[in-house]
Amino acid sequence: MTLAATPSAPSRGPMTGLAAQLILLVALAATLGLTPAGLAAGAGYGLVLCVLLAVGLQRARMTRMGPANVVTFSRAILVGGVTALVVTSFAHPVSTPALVAVAGVALALDGVDGQVARRTGNTTALGARFDMEIDAFLILVLSVYAGDRFGWWTVALGAYRYVFVAASWARPWLNAALPYRFSRKVVAALQGIVLALVTADLLPHLLAVAALAVALGSLTWSFGRDTLWLYRASRVRAAARERWSAPARQPVLAA
Repeated sequence: MTLAATPSAPSRGPMTGLAAQLILLVALAATLGLTPAGLAAGAGYGLVLCVLLAVGLQRARMTRMGPANVVTFSRAILVGGVTALVVTSFAHPVSTPALVAVAGVALALDGVDGQVARRTGNTTALGARFDMEIDAFLILVLSVYAGDRFGWWTVALGAYRYVFVAASWARPWLNAALPYRFSRKVVAALQGIVLALVTADLLPHLLAVAALAVALGSLTWSFGRDTLWLYRASRVRAAARERWSAPARQPVLAA
């Protein structure tokens, strides 16, 4: 089941999604109880999400979201519910089964949008970026929830992506395209699996800490390898530019 409807125009889809986000938050507040801060966090997330999506659709000149983006949008709306519950948990305990259910559906739908895009022939750069950003934000929110119980070092699991983006502003070579690596997908999936397990309290405390440490170690290795590859590639490009821009040496003629 999806929470957003396929729009006929870019402006309609985000507005429909924002309405669905508010309905979900009201339902969570009525059944589970959200603090004002949690409600505000969920609503603020939904507003920013829908504005950015509307801008993305306009820039991509897309008049319809397409079925794959609808699935991703539905996951994004669920992430807004997870955000509201996590912020609420700072003030008082929230229902763990409810949090796991909402986050679990969002995690389970990851990959479905890609399959839908390939089967319907609607693969787009916007859809790929949309999917990646929703995954990153969900990991960040769940890492914050884990940090409240296992130590705030776990927030690094979700912060890595945003630190990398911030670093790319100062070092543009970090924005270059990376070669495909299946291990990158494995590491990303590991973060979601471990955070889902510790959120659901399915692991003993020491085992949960060990699993989080392994997830963080694998993520550090993955980002470190990609950063090193991008740095070396930038040096190769710089050397090539120097060779092509260097003025040709003129032969010296003897008088």
